[in-house]
Amino acid sequence: MRAAGDETAGMSPAALRRSMRPAPARRTVVRRSMDGSELGRVDLDPDTFGIEPNGAVLHQVVTAQLAAARAGTQSTKTRAEVRGGGAKPFRQKGTGRSRQGSTRAPQWSGGGVALGPKPRSYAQHTPKKMVRLALRSALSDRAAMDRVAVVDAWSFEVPRTKDAAAALGALGLTGRVLLVIGPEDGIADRSFGNLPDVQTIQADELNAYDVLVNDWIVFTDATLPRGDAPASTMDQTDREPDREPDGERDVESDTAPAEESDTAPAEGTEP
Repeated sequence: MRAAGDETAGMSPAALRRSMRPAPARRTVVRRSMDGSELGRVDLDPDTFGIEPNGAVLHQVVTAQLAAARAGTQSTKTRAEVRGGGAKPFRQKGTGRSRQGSTRAPQWSGGGVALGPKPRSYAQHTPKKMVRLALRSALSDRAAMDRVAVVDAWSFEVPRTKDAAAALGALGLTGRVLLVIGPEDGIADRSFGNLPDVQTIQADELNAYDVLVNDWIVFTDATLPRGDAPASTMDQTDREPDREPDGERDVESDTAPAEESDTAPAEGTEP
């Protein structure tokens, strides 16, 4: 008989950690129109908005993202790169001063810099799985704080900052707001462009840092992340019709009439 503790005996460390994780929380959010009227509730994807945030991964990914944004063009000159200093400033002995070989040594005014910065790249390699986990952790953190909003669409006729500010007031969004827009939301992008506390970002450019530095995350129906349903749970109407090879259809259609035509004369033939 197997003991209860033996269930995890043969599991790998990664599988053991996965088994100990809490189940993703299921959260919903009110779906609104641009004028603030409610249009029902939307279920958020548990794997995207309901996981336990991983603080260590968030810190590493955000640090790497900020490091990659650095230009890395700062530069100082060493004692070999500054001009002058070719002659010994004074004789070796007899002056009562410490011996010096060049006026361009780091201890001299106008000399080179010791261990100064040089042009370099600050980019860090971050695995793609960590980047995705950091984004899901940041979104889950905002969803747990009820700071995720969903709008059906941004239906601005012309770019106008006044209409954009009125839309934010109708939705009750305060503080720093991140709008996740799609390629078709060009007018909305221009409408919110002059508002200092509003940041717009394309859905395929969403990242953990921009989520964390903003108070609200606003999605539209087109940009809201949704979980992919397995093929077995799809309705029959949602599936593409099964396409049989033309050769198989011809064989089946030709076979049935041939059998009937062969048997019909045999039954009607007199002995």
